[in-house]
Amino acid sequence: MHSRNPELALKVVTGDRDIDLWEIKIEEDCLKIITLHQPVAGDLRFLVAVLKGNNELERIGDHCSKLAKSVVELAKMPTSSIKLDLSHMAEKVQFMLSHSLSALVELDPALASQVCADDDEVDQLHRYAYQQVLEQLNTVPSCDPSALLHQLSMSKDLERIADHSTNLAEDVLYMVQGKIHRHGAERSAAD
Repeated sequence: MHSRNPELALKVVTGDRDIDLWEIKIEEDCLKIITLHQPVAGDLRFLVAVLKGNNELERIGDHCSKLAKSVVELAKMPTSSIKLDLSHMAEKVQFMLSHSLSALVELDPALASQVCADDDEVDQLHRYAYQQVLEQLNTVPSCDPSALLHQLSMSKDLERIADHSTNLAEDVLYMVQGKIHRHGAERSAAD
């Protein structure tokens, strides 16, 4: 985001199609396994978590594509129009995504729980970005509303990536513990 590299951003946008195709392939493979092998207990929880996680990753790809499109638009604007520093938020979101994937690969409930806990900080950072945009729009007559709105959109996309990373971490907790951890609930698969 800081480099405002439109060529790299366009690669992200075109790469989203590959992610969409992979999502379909993985879903088809999981459904084929369920149909042919009728897994139960832990194996079924694993496949359900993979199906759900697959969807979360596809949605993350969509948000990355939207972020990249905003980068392309911001690259056309003067550097002085960039009023929000989203670097800390972006680093936190990258950390969450990386750790949710590691939790999945390592089946690590502690790491997954940490990802879930980190989501609150990203939500706060997004609220702060929103407040900064409002302040700029209301107090700085020379501000570029279009640039601010692109930056606010980027903040929202980062916040949504954090949410999808949290959902992925919750799926890991379900897979490992057999308990649903969404919406503050902790229910076992048998409930």
